[in-house]
Amino acid sequence: MTAAPDVKVVVTGLGATTPLGGDVPSTWAAILAGTSGVRTLTYDWVETYALPVTIGAPVHTPADQVLSRVEIRRLDPNAQYAMIASREAWADAGAPEVEPERLGVVIGTGIGGVWTLIDQWENLREKGPRRIFPLAVPMLMPNSASGNVSLDLGARAGAHTIVSACASGAESMGFAADMIRSGRADVVVAGGAEGAMHPLCIGGFTAMQALSKRNDDPTRASRPYDTARDGFVMGEGAAVIVLESEAHAKARGARIYAEFAGLGMSADSHHIAAPEPEGAGASRAMVEAVSRAGLTPRDVVHINAHATSTPVGDVAEANAIRRAFGADADGMPVSATKSMTGHLLGAAGALEGVLTILAVHHRLAPATINLDNLDPEIDLDVIRGEVRTLPDGDIAALNNSFGFGGHNVAFAVKSI
Repeated sequence: MTAAPDVKVVVTGLGATTPLGGDVPSTWAAILAGTSGVRTLTYDWVETYALPVTIGAPVHTPADQVLSRVEIRRLDPNAQYAMIASREAWADAGAPEVEPERLGVVIGTGIGGVWTLIDQWENLREKGPRRIFPLAVPMLMPNSASGNVSLDLGARAGAHTIVSACASGAESMGFAADMIRSGRADVVVAGGAEGAMHPLCIGGFTAMQALSKRNDDPTRASRPYDTARDGFVMGEGAAVIVLESEAHAKARGARIYAEFAGLGMSADSHHIAAPEPEGAGASRAMVEAVSRAGLTPRDVVHINAHATSTPVGDVAEANAIRRAFGADADGMPVSATKSMTGHLLGAAGALEGVLTILAVHHRLAPATINLDNLDPEIDLDVIRGEVRTLPDGDIAALNNSFGFGGHNVAFAVKSI
């Protein structure tokens, strides 16, 4: 089967393990309830290294409650989470029958196997080279997640890894859709995973003054768009979707959540970490996503924003949305779900992609929590208080993801 470039790509399966739940249903229920997954970190290393930030958003359900003991030993947390989310998504899609050569995997990450890298470095330093775990390199490499998921599913059309910081998960979904449109695959499992809840990462982000220091009030620490926001809260987990051509999905009678309609990408070329303040690059990604989806700005009824809760980043994204949509941004409902999940780094765009798909599918846009005083520089209709019902009929929503290095990714989702 060879697909045409304009083939319709649809979503037939969803999977996740997040700070709010061990699967998609529990995560979605917590999102609609306005629950925070941020809590005080109780790991020994928090005290050992006297970390100035002692809060985070670890996965709700530890991987060792889901995977076998052998899998836990052979997979870095990054790949563990990817495996859990992928298996859920695959089962949710009905475990489609597809030739291995027509099945692909694209799993992105921002940091990769940091736990394995540091642990095995300490083994080398303290015990010598003979004590390095034989699977150290396969575990720490960034493509470990995609490689292991492809082995698990028997996928041979391609196993790819996108590394574009916090845009990795969203870009992976776009790459997967392009695999189907180009005719390389009929079905692709795609998303992002991150298992970097590590003292080095927390210490590094703290040194950049990027993290919230609300150690005494963790559930209210992540507060996108609020005047009192002071940085993001680090999270971990994975989210994965199953994409396939509409023809393939309908031929097997699959349940379809939504259409993966259009992808837009750009680069700021401004600063390695800070966003371009006027949102020029980010707005180009949004405009491109809307255009490639065959939409107009008025067709977009919801945006799941990147909205990390950093003072500079939130304003830059708000400027970008205004720049992309102009007067059509008036009354366009915007959700900032990192207020509940924290920031899953390379998995953030994938998780927020899943939430955007569910918002379109259920016609419910999540509310942003911890937003007491909207920053006057942010001229957006940010949903707060109650979940917002989306209109009947054909609708579309946008998911934004931006990453260090100036990566900008946006994709549009249409109702079916």
